[in-house]
Amino acid sequence: MNISLQNVSFSYTDDMEKAVLRDLNLEIHSGECVVLAGESGCGKTTLSKLLNGLIPHYNHGNLQGKVLLGDRETKDMSLAEISTVVGSVFQNPRSQFFNINTTEELAFGCENRAIPPAEIRERMDRVIQDFHLESLVDRNIFHLSGGEKQRIACASVAATEPEIFVLDEPSANLDLYTIGELQKIIELWKAKGKTIFIVEHRLHYLRNLATRICYLKDGRIEREFTPQELESKGPAFTASLGLRCMNLNTLETEDSPAAAEKSAANNEKGEVLTFENLTFAYQKKFPVLNIPKLELPKGKITALIGLNGAGKSTLAQILCGLQGSFKQKRAAKKLGTYLIMQDVNHQLFTESVLDEVLLSMEEENEDQAFEILKSLNLGDYKDEHPLSLSGGQKQRVAIASGVACERDVIVFDEPTSGLDYKQMLAVSKILKDLAAKGKTVFIITHDPELILESCEHIIQLDHGKILDAFPLSGNRKKLLQLMLRTH
Repeated sequence: MNISLQNVSFSYTDDMEKAVLRDLNLEIHSGECVVLAGESGCGKTTLSKLLNGLIPHYNHGNLQGKVLLGDRETKDMSLAEISTVVGSVFQNPRSQFFNINTTEELAFGCENRAIPPAEIRERMDRVIQDFHLESLVDRNIFHLSGGEKQRIACASVAATEPEIFVLDEPSANLDLYTIGELQKIIELWKAKGKTIFIVEHRLHYLRNLATRICYLKDGRIEREFTPQELESKGPAFTASLGLRCMNLNTLETEDSPAAAEKSAANNEKGEVLTFENLTFAYQKKFPVLNIPKLELPKGKITALIGLNGAGKSTLAQILCGLQGSFKQKRAAKKLGTYLIMQDVNHQLFTESVLDEVLLSMEEENEDQAFEILKSLNLGDYKDEHPLSLSGGQKQRVAIASGVACERDVIVFDEPTSGLDYKQMLAVSKILKDLAAKGKTVFIITHDPELILESCEHIIQLDHGKILDAFPLSGNRKKLLQLMLRTH
């Protein structure tokens, strides 16, 4: 089914001076795989909401121009009608779940369409096999990692077998191995002739899948590339557009002599923070963590890597006193840790971005708070409501709050999951500034670009246990191999 956007402009208010999209034109032909890229906050998610009907049927505002699915305008179709042809995976998968149990969630969309039970079971068996979900069947959704939730969301949509897939940052919370599995699923959809529209910052896994990459800037599609054209222009060009690398093999994996010398000096044995008996299980049959001893170098930046479901976010919550025994929570409170969560919607409370940062300060200082916001390119949004921002902007607001809290140990859970290249560099600078001030920074991440840019030590977690720990200096190739699961 073809998709057509003709002279489309949209503002969330009646004031078109504040339009997010401006006179936008886009034709997507049946069977194409089109990727929409651009800097955080440029309107990518808004465009995806036009395609799945959330605009204008759910998110209201001033819409001008035409959005057509086939020969029908979406404004003349009900959401129920649109959902029969368009399947959506949102940036935050939690926002599309209707059940607590994973198996029930996989069946929900089909049940909603009154598909016969036997066919529902066949479809469920197929998506469980396609997405390798055997270990996630009959699980509590709230006990899953962010990446596991993303896989359930993708599979739930796939089970309804729509003609068009609209995916908003589908790789945001996935490890590199699972991104490879997602790539295979998109290949399968493409082979079946499905029309696929993907909003994405991570482009490397789509370089052999995308028909074209559309670059959105200031509400308009400014340029279009084939993946081969964009890759041929080199990493410096993609970085200048605020885009992530097209090929992970182009990442710098060798230490320069100067960097190696500096890193060797920094990695000399120094003080460490020691945590003992980090054990936890949501249910007896699902142990999540079993770490007898964890050491974090004080005043350094340590990255925690591992596959989705390895227990990384649970470890972060225990270190910060949100999970665990009374003794563990007491130790976390005494240490004074601060957590920037994977789902930052859980920790945005106030009516403005500036107030959100002020809330984290022991003594409010508006000038200092505003400087922190400017360092994360959020100065222009200080009076906006945090929940009105894009996913990447919300992420940066939470990071700004973490910087403002002045705690000695700050834990970041996927701090760059929704960020473009330029914002990733801004976050990297913040992390290095914190370490320079003597803060101990612990990052859970699937982002090799962030690690190579800012981290000094690596810890690998696997099935709740520490599998390896090493300095990044001299081990950059090893890091990438581990993250790609090629070891």
